[in-house]
Amino acid sequence: MLRVLVLLLVLANGAYFVWAQGMLQPYGYAPVQQSEPQRMEQQIKPEALRILSVDETRRAETSAAVVTVARPPECLQAGLYDDKQSTVIRQALDPALPAGAWSLESAVEPARWMIYMGKFPNADALNKKKAELRALKLSFDVPFGTAMQPGLSLGVFETQAAATQQLSALVVRGVRTAKVVQDRPEARGQMLKFPAVDDVLRPRLDEFKVALAGKALRSCTGATGRDLGSDRNSGQ
Repeated sequence: MLRVLVLLLVLANGAYFVWAQGMLQPYGYAPVQQSEPQRMEQQIKPEALRILSVDETRRAETSAAVVTVARPPECLQAGLYDDKQSTVIRQALDPALPAGAWSLESAVEPARWMIYMGKFPNADALNKKKAELRALKLSFDVPFGTAMQPGLSLGVFETQAAATQQLSALVVRGVRTAKVVQDRPEARGQMLKFPAVDDVLRPRLDEFKVALAGKALRSCTGATGRDLGSDRNSGQ
């Protein structure tokens, strides 16, 4: 019985081999062909296919992950500059940048008023006043000008009237020794403006730090001051 079973298995394997190799195809017995020749015809330069190494794959993935998105152009400006400083700026920018990339415009920087406390005789008196203001839940800052230090600023305002009105409100809350002082007088001069700083111009601005006299560029929309007309010198 065992011999018969073994013989049947051998015959079955032989028959499967003959069928799988397509030897019975003339008799209508053959496996279905799984080829798709149309896919071969659709290949584009298959000889250019190259298997990447592990390091090459990682570098390719890193490069694909780094997407450079162009920043929209922005308007930047700095100032104010007096006549002498404006001349230095013209001499630096005229030969370096195309016409229209920059301008110098007449402008006025209005006076600014501060609610001020000080000067204090020493650090202990200053710290005591800070503690009192914190107890009243009032914010404060250090005045920018060294002439007002050691002192405290409870706010800066564009007009004396606005500062006086705010001081009245602070008095109601318990402030007793503050006063309104002029933090900055009105100034007139030239405002340097770059109307459309794009990704090409942006990295070049560092070249002009000396000419800008150390004044930082800031957004045109967020700057204070009002224009008094235009004295454009982008090519003069």
